Amino acid sequence: MSDEASYQEPVRGLSPSIIQWVILGLLLLLSAIPIFSDGITAIRAVLTVLMVGMWALWVWLQPQGGQGLVIPLLAILVSFLLGGIVLLFTARDTVGIMLPFADRLIIVRDGLIALIDGAFLRPRAFSDTLVSATPLILTGLSVAVAFRAGLFNIGAEGQFLIGAVAAAFIGYAVNLPPVLHAIVCILAGAAGGALWGFIPGILKARLGAHEVINTIMMNFIAIFLTDWLVSGPMRDPGSSFARTPSIFPSAQLPQLGEVFPNVFGASDQLHIGFVLAILAAFGMWWLINKTTVGFELRTTGSNPDAAQYAGVRVERNVILAMTLAGALAGLAGAIEVQGLNRNLAQFFAAGYGFDAIAVALLAQNNPIGIIPAGIMFGALTTGSAILQIRTGVSADIVLIIQALILLFVAAPEVIRWLFRLRVEKSTLEEVPLTRGWGG
Repeated sequence: MSDEASYQEPVRGLSPSIIQWVILGLLLLLSAIPIFSDGITAIRAVLTVLMVGMWALWVWLQPQGGQGLVIPLLAILVSFLLGGIVLLFTARDTVGIMLPFADRLIIVRDGLIALIDGAFLRPRAFSDTLVSATPLILTGLSVAVAFRAGLFNIGAEGQFLIGAVAAAFIGYAVNLPPVLHAIVCILAGAAGGALWGFIPGILKARLGAHEVINTIMMNFIAIFLTDWLVSGPMRDPGSSFARTPSIFPSAQLPQLGEVFPNVFGASDQLHIGFVLAILAAFGMWWLINKTTVGFELRTTGSNPDAAQYAGVRVERNVILAMTLAGALAGLAGAIEVQGLNRNLAQFFAAGYGFDAIAVALLAQNNPIGIIPAGIMFGALTTGSAILQIRTGVSADIVLIIQALILLFVAAPEVIRWLFRLRVEKSTLEEVPLTRGWGG
């Protein structure tokens, strides 16, 4: 049979699967929530049309697709159900006495409403959710890139901190013209994170030292080094608490409330860093799936022995993956300083590097999937404060939900057993998350 006869054009067409219809419903719900809360605007209408258009393009290119999303969506559903059950059996009044069952049911209902209201419906709630999601998207990309190369980067927290330190120092110690100053700070943050990822990468490639142990140790070094710098050499002498001087306005990333106060409100903190995070996600998708470098990274992660036999330089790709992962986490730290805090305070570590593991796993290491996964975790973080205020329930219930999501996504066979599913294994399950000593 000739090549022309054996070649088949890929099937295209608007034939959505059930999962794709569910995704469309979620996108429309996500678009409708801020519209019902604050009214429709031209920007929201354009974003809604853009999301529906992207969904239609996805369906056209992959009709009856989306099967890989079954496990993550069911993992989220089961996690929220179990979180509600935990809340149902632990809700107590102000003096610690167990409430009647009917009252506990009301608390569960009110807690869910408060979580949604706090994350999406209150004024500027959705903006706050996107602000919380920005570092999660970038650190999630950091973890995912390493995963795709067969490496477990637990060091995103330390890389995040070193990137924040580098950006803060350039931001207040160096005076440059606007725009250029902000770009230099971003590059300094990415370079600092890249250096912090390069060290465990070269130790893994040249000495066989396990990246998990190395990155954990690098986290502690970064945390204590940052606290020492902020409370010592980099401390602002005019401040009553330990923090660096504020970065120059020329180094700051603009917030929507500063640029468009009449449209978004002067107190809106959503900054351009969110756009940079989205661009980074699409850039990483292109790099991993459409370039030779990405192919070599994926091959190294799938089977390093076969990659070595095929001529792929495995050691170089291990170093490259960890360096790139560090750069992404460092970029997150820089953006957090430039766009939100405008200085670096002591105890700046916020656990983003560890939450990023759950974000990457939920997205199944897909750079585009990390965007909604990061927004979801950002919504949980933002809404937890309102949940605690309105119901008296500890905001830590959100941590339980996040941990359950991580559990079910990392162990998809549990979801398959619960729902008796027969779906194909995802990329996450086919690629080993980490390898043994010297492997």
